[in-house]
Amino acid sequence: MLDRLYLPILGLAAVLVIALAMVWPQGYGARSPGPFGHTPIQQTPEMRAAMKREHEAAQERANQAREAVRDLQTQAIAPTQ
Repeated sequence: MLDRLYLPILGLAAVLVIALAMVWPQGYGARSPGPFGHTPIQQTPEMRAAMKREHEAAQERANQAREAVRDLQTQAIAPTQ
């Protein structure tokens, strides 16, 4: 392919990719700039509260499981108590 045709097309493609990267969301929690962006679901107060409740419930379940295992181990070591 001729360099006169290939290099301008390659330059245009690079400029388009850079322009797309400037308006595309950057990942979870990141917001696109300007008129393209919106508040991500993870950053809304309702979702944060739900995520906090789920985290606390998971920690409580883990603590209960640890306590149950500890009780079973205690019973296995000293069954008379």
